[in-house]
Amino acid sequence: MTGVENRGIEALNLAASERPAMQWLIILGDPGVRKDGVIEYDDREQVLFSVTRNGDYHGPDRVQLWCLIGDAEEREDYEMRNFIPHFLDVDRVDAEDVTIVKRAGDLAVS
Repeated sequence: MTGVENRGIEALNLAASERPAMQWLIILGDPGVRKDGVIEYDDREQVLFSVTRNGDYHGPDRVQLWCLIGDAEEREDYEMRNFIPHFLDVDRVDAEDVTIVKRAGDLAVS
């Protein structure tokens, strides 16, 4: 196998200690965070790699933000898609319980 073909197999064979700390965080409500923002969650600063807004027109009684969060060191893993989204842990939190360190990335439009 070449290095490129082997890369996908390595992503599937992570030992428990090597699993990324990346996870899905569902924020119930909209605290005003956007992509590349930073929040304090689980007693450490987490970067919002991806934010998807759901429930504006139909669905739950308030908006939900589905966020892919992780440490800043995991940026390369996110950009190279070196993770399997279906196998990441999922947590839910109310918007009032989210501590915002940085609202959004530099290119965010308000």
